[in-house]
Amino acid sequence: MNRTTVRFPRKDPSQFFKTLNKRVNEYFKENQIKKTGNWRLHLKTFIMFAIFLTPYFSILTLGLPNWANLLLTIVMGVGMAGVGMNVMHDGNHGAYSNKKWVNKLMGSSIYILAGNVYNWQVQHNVLHHTYTNIHEHDEDMDAGRILRFSKHAKWHRHHKFQHYYSVFLYGLLTFNWAITTDFLQMYRYMKRKLSYGKLPSPVQNWSTLVITKTLYITIWIVLPLVFVDIAWWKILLGFFIMHYVAGVILSVVFQLAHIVDEAETPLPDDSGNMKNTWAIHQLFTTVNFSTKNRIVNWFTGGLNHQVEHHIFPNISHIHYTKISKIVKETAREFNLPYNEYKTTRKAIISHFKHLKELGKRPALQLQ
Repeated sequence: MNRTTVRFPRKDPSQFFKTLNKRVNEYFKENQIKKTGNWRLHLKTFIMFAIFLTPYFSILTLGLPNWANLLLTIVMGVGMAGVGMNVMHDGNHGAYSNKKWVNKLMGSSIYILAGNVYNWQVQHNVLHHTYTNIHEHDEDMDAGRILRFSKHAKWHRHHKFQHYYSVFLYGLLTFNWAITTDFLQMYRYMKRKLSYGKLPSPVQNWSTLVITKTLYITIWIVLPLVFVDIAWWKILLGFFIMHYVAGVILSVVFQLAHIVDEAETPLPDDSGNMKNTWAIHQLFTTVNFSTKNRIVNWFTGGLNHQVEHHIFPNISHIHYTKISKIVKETAREFNLPYNEYKTTRKAIISHFKHLKELGKRPALQLQ
């Protein structure tokens, strides 16, 4: 990753964000509601954990046939993605509750999803939310050599097929968390002394990683091997299927907000200065999708309202539908973009078309 410091302009002559922030604050004040979660989020938390964990305990205790266990691992994958998008995400943004310990508890649910709080907060809260869609700064844009998510990334011959094979790789997202990603990220982030808040001590951080990974493997692999009369390879297969289902869901939802035609990938100038202020930058680099679909709104934890989430990451997703009207109207008033796809289908088509375009050999590389 590039170490050049990126700077956003501090002054906004148009005062877009000041105006928008005032209007959003007035909405919460006038309606006498908190910006954090409420009973709807608490109920959703119960449902998501039930979808995730009920199949697990059923497999451990009921002695079900193989086909039933297979179906339950798929359900666990759906629940795993649901917990990540609705509970863990709000918790680690400090948006689940106005109580820090509750946010910390809900954010810590990432440990049973195979991830790590420190790594996730650095990659997501710091690098992604600060440097959205900026090549070599937003790690969500970096897929190594195998996928090309930005026109600024180096092109390789195999990229011309990426719109075909990418979706098969998406399923490996959380599986990689469990196996290698967290160890590599922690080494990289600690070396660069990156943190979201106070930098934890190396001993504390590495100890937490090793202990939580050990507990994770114990829960999801060792206990089923001990309590379920199923061949070991079937346990590992079920573990992989759970992760693969969750990985596909999470990856596709994330990609529809940033790796599409409508989302720009601006670069800083030679001095590291960006053209737009941070808030306006979010409007150019982020896209909503299917915001009128209640099922999509409910299940994705508001991640289809990425414009609202990126400008107000500390507001719980349960409020995004309401404040989206304010954001949209204010953006139009200031002649700024408010990008959105009406349906998930259109967003998915745009994503894979965009991958196809990025897979073409750049003109400068043509011989």
